[in-house]
Amino acid sequence: MASRTLLIGIDSGTQSTKALVVEARSGRVLGTGSAGYDLIPGLPAGAKEQHPHTWREATTKAVRLALKEAKAGAGEVVAIGVSGQQHGFVPLDAKGAVIRPAKLWCDTSTTAECAEITEALGGTKAAIRATGNAVLPGFTAPKILWLKKNEPKNFARLATVLLPHDYLNFWLTGNAFMEYGDASGSALMDVRKRRWSEAAVKAIDADLARRLPALSSSDVPAGALTAATAGELGLNPGVLVSAGGGDNMMGAIGTGNTREGVVTASFGTSGTIYACAEKPVVDPRGEIAAFCDSTNHWLPLLCTMNVTVATEMVRRDFDLDHAAFEKAAAKAPAGSDGLVLLPYLEGERTPNVPDGTGVFFGVRPKTFTSAHFARATMEGVTLGMNYGLRRLAELGVKATQVRATGGGAKSKLWRQIMADIFNAEVVTLKVSEGAAYGAALQALWSWRRSKGESVSIEDITDTFVTLNRSETATPDAKRVARYAELQALQDELGRSLRPAFTQHRQWINA
Repeated sequence: MASRTLLIGIDSGTQSTKALVVEARSGRVLGTGSAGYDLIPGLPAGAKEQHPHTWREATTKAVRLALKEAKAGAGEVVAIGVSGQQHGFVPLDAKGAVIRPAKLWCDTSTTAECAEITEALGGTKAAIRATGNAVLPGFTAPKILWLKKNEPKNFARLATVLLPHDYLNFWLTGNAFMEYGDASGSALMDVRKRRWSEAAVKAIDADLARRLPALSSSDVPAGALTAATAGELGLNPGVLVSAGGGDNMMGAIGTGNTREGVVTASFGTSGTIYACAEKPVVDPRGEIAAFCDSTNHWLPLLCTMNVTVATEMVRRDFDLDHAAFEKAAAKAPAGSDGLVLLPYLEGERTPNVPDGTGVFFGVRPKTFTSAHFARATMEGVTLGMNYGLRRLAELGVKATQVRATGGGAKSKLWRQIMADIFNAEVVTLKVSEGAAYGAALQALWSWRRSKGESVSIEDITDTFVTLNRSETATPDAKRVARYAELQALQDELGRSLRPAFTQHRQWINA
């Protein structure tokens, strides 16, 4: 076999790590690998943690599996890109060792710290002026303050703050830094100026600035693969490692969302909808995240915390496999005869309801069936995402086509529900693992630039990202109207139950 030029894209998520081996000339995926894991069990309500070593072990397994399937030689791999779950807080000591497990994006135990930081900044409007974003429980900043308040001995050891994908880059290269995209989800960075916000940093600790790594442009490599990690992965040392980014930033690249006019919806554990922008899109209400992307543009984004986690919960409860779950949901009509899921489960980010829980409203004998619960769950999490899509439109980012990715996009019925709720054409991509593929394409961009080429990321995504036209779903006017009514009902439920959610959280934590 003639020598090939290969890339590896890694997506380290909340439930698993995936790796793709991609051919640099054609963009074809030649090998895939995956390794699953769980959250640390037995933590208090709202706390969600994983140990970063778990990600390293899963990355090693996934990469080796992908290399084996691709029949790849170590010398064929020229570049690696890493996508990681956003917002997690990885604390390192002065020797580069992990101090404690990482608190994750879905951790909602930092409500008090969010309020404390916001007050120190002068209120929500002042916080948005300082960073472009409100201080929300999912973000990294309140997790750092939580460590200071709850584990002062560990905070005293803190030498370097990293995000999950930064930690994997650190393991791969030995270099600690943050690129603009993932760093913008920390609530510590002024996204307009792409630099740390002095006010936000000092609101946590006067000495925090020295513990933050340098910020870097997204087209600058993280470094080269070290000999030690190369040995673990079965690769040669010196392989270029690109800057990488958060899973949403890499998903944008992997779905061709690298210029204005494209909207991506990711239906995974969480639900995200985002678009490429040439300038910052700052929401004065703080509901839409004003992120940077990982191509040196901006990425206005909404995030809901519970999507496939909700459908999987209901699917397992009714003991259905994925095909049977979809078949059951198809038996119920649009709107599920009035059964509505408020999908907050263990808190929600958009809208910001950290004390929320899941609520099925409209349970009666007629709707107490597997079909109704299956469809209502699909509809409920999609309506939850549409809450933010409507807010994006109010800020000038409107969708006529939505590129769907993640586990939910594999369902034909669910894609139709998306089209009807979003009132937009929904398409899928030939390569469905958007974040891992985006990581590989960013690695290609970084590698080609290192060779002196003046190639743009748009050139690469235009060449390699292709739509799967056979899976296109278009909205039906009658169902669009039906879901607009259901949306109003879900919105009203979410607003009216907020005091009860707070009371409930206090009761279960008593």
